[in-house]
Amino acid sequence: MADWDDAVWPAADSAPTRADRRGGPYSTYRPDLLVERPLTLAADVSELAGRVEASVRRLGELPGSRGLEGLARFLLRSEAIASSRIEGLQVSPQQVSLAEVAEEESLTAENVNRTARKVAANISALRRATHELADVERLSVAGVEGLQTLLLADEPHLHGVRDVQNWIGGSDYHPLAAEYVPPAPPLVPAFVADLVAYMNGGDHAPLVQAGLVHAQFETIHPFRDGNGRVGRALIHTVLVRRGLTRHAVLPISPVLLTRSQEYVQGLTDYRYSGPAASMQGQQGVSQWLRVFLQAVGIAVTQAEQFAVSLEELRLRWEQDLAAKRREQNLRETPRADSATSRILATLQEHPVLTTASVMRLFNVSRPAAVTALDELTSAGVLSKRRLDRRTGGYLAMDVFALITTAERQLASTRWDTGTAKPARPAPYPVDGVGPAPGGGDSPDMGG
Repeated sequence: MADWDDAVWPAADSAPTRADRRGGPYSTYRPDLLVERPLTLAADVSELAGRVEASVRRLGELPGSRGLEGLARFLLRSEAIASSRIEGLQVSPQQVSLAEVAEEESLTAENVNRTARKVAANISALRRATHELADVERLSVAGVEGLQTLLLADEPHLHGVRDVQNWIGGSDYHPLAAEYVPPAPPLVPAFVADLVAYMNGGDHAPLVQAGLVHAQFETIHPFRDGNGRVGRALIHTVLVRRGLTRHAVLPISPVLLTRSQEYVQGLTDYRYSGPAASMQGQQGVSQWLRVFLQAVGIAVTQAEQFAVSLEELRLRWEQDLAAKRREQNLRETPRADSATSRILATLQEHPVLTTASVMRLFNVSRPAAVTALDELTSAGVLSKRRLDRRTGGYLAMDVFALITTAERQLASTRWDTGTAKPARPAPYPVDGVGPAPGGGDSPDMGG
């Protein structure tokens, strides 16, 4: 049963100030376990869960939905930056994508930003870890620890379930004035095991399960660092494992980061309302899920708008290509099985190409790949940029413009930069011009 456990913090003579040196009594929070926890949702929350779940399922049917995985990949950029303490979102989506291609093709790529290479490597690690967690038959504590290890690859001393007390807010030297103090270290392994067991079950609807997993994970705060990032990744792990989404395509993390006050209050309601079986405890869980489901609903709306924009972009590309082919006295539409048509159909998913990647992706000859890339460049669909002395990259800059716009909208409290500027760090709208407003990465809520 949820309760507070009393503890005493020893005074520390080595702390820099008198306030930091003090010791005294404090309390750690011990939540209810998730497995077999009684759950009765408020009527409006139950209805909201059903409505938002239906909207998530419809998302995959939209024209342009194939490009949502590309958006999701680039939205991982802020998580990747945080994971390695890289400063600044000024590393643009196209720089990261160029770095990914350079890595795939083992290019020296003198023109690829070194920081972008590091971000790309972290994105790759995060995607791999979340996909592996989603694909395994049965989740394990080791698998969740592995995700944290990849996110904090450069800090091995922080890896694994904690054996020390941590806390949120207050002094760096003691938990006496903390906003929240998670369970004591000896209790953490059992709580993590319970969390993983709950993730392997299916008693509740996918979105309800994802919301409870995230809130419980942040309540346990099982790691010394990286809890916010791992907790947000686990949302997508649940949704993919339950078949609600095929990939981590919903921008839920950016919405939660933008709605930080509601997010923190929702977690507070989840934690402090009383034992799970009590009326107050049930109300607290409902209030948290209300906040979480509203964030998912906003994420779906933003993803829908992005999918529509991608489909409009694809139609414009087809028109531009048709106009160019008319100038050359060619039929307006290339053959459906031609390299040009096949590139155009998947360009939203692969906005940076090379001759080698076209040959590999579409199983075509080098002359066919070169001809198709040159034709799309001539039509203004692609822009050419040299990667190294021997390799040229072909970029769909319109896709990157849409991604940057989407990121900035997700950082606006009104989801529209025309009425409210980004409330947290967001990428600069023009590649290579100035830093992101506000400097570095968004704070890692929950640590």
